Amino acid sequence: MDYERLILGMKKYGATDEDICIHAIGIPPEKVNKNVIIAPWWEPAIFPEFFGAEYLNASDYSAIKVWNIQEADITYIKTGIGAPVLMDALLSLGVTNCKQIIFIGSVGALDSRIGIGDIVIPEYSICGDGASRYIASRNLTDDIFAEKAYPDSHLFEKTKTVAEHICKANDVKWHVGRTFSIDTIFAQFAHIESILDMNCNVIEMETAAAFRAAKLMEIPITAIFSVSDNTITNKSLVSGRTEEDMEYRKFVRREVFPKIIRSLFGNSYRND
Repeated sequence: MDYERLILGMKKYGATDEDICIHAIGIPPEKVNKNVIIAPWWEPAIFPEFFGAEYLNASDYSAIKVWNIQEADITYIKTGIGAPVLMDALLSLGVTNCKQIIFIGSVGALDSRIGIGDIVIPEYSICGDGASRYIASRNLTDDIFAEKAYPDSHLFEKTKTVAEHICKANDVKWHVGRTFSIDTIFAQFAHIESILDMNCNVIEMETAAAFRAAKLMEIPITAIFSVSDNTITNKSLVSGRTEEDMEYRKFVRREVFPKIIRSLFGNSYRND
């Protein structure tokens, strides 16, 4: 599959670039900045450094909301959880001036050495979702389950370098992730052993589709995860996490994530 075919498929039935963008993310193409943050669940309010976030609009999808970070040339898009809705929002960026994307969100650890609140930078994500199939090939019967999707290699290396420096300065642990992107939280636990056999050390729901979609659009993308749980140490989303775990996680998300984003987007910040 190529991106032009996806766009032509929509335009065949009357849609314009503006229609595509407004339907997906609630704003016209010209309102999207060159730097974009994509987040399934978090809103700018949890990051003190994003104090200038101006709410722009919601899309036709009830979960999707968009902000402009006024202090910087950044568009912040909350998509809602799961590959389908996130992928639709992300694919609309191909008709905008977006030049690079940072995905931020939660991830579950599958390695006892990865703690709650630690940062993970994924080197790839294995497809365990259904949405990826629609953009992988012209033939819907092609099975891409368990294939790897990758972030932009240059941006990935830059993200590692930045994360290492900032995490060291803030006494925060970070890890390189080998991700499995799944469609279900409830049913994932019955498949943990199979996922471990694929050499994965973290699990989440969106980045396999996100990496594949960004590659189609030829827009560089990287991802920064915050570890929310660890099934292997019995600190799952369901039970076992301590108050200390969650306070550390909130600190890392609040203080360290904005510093990494700021460094990656560089001189986009107008007060630098």
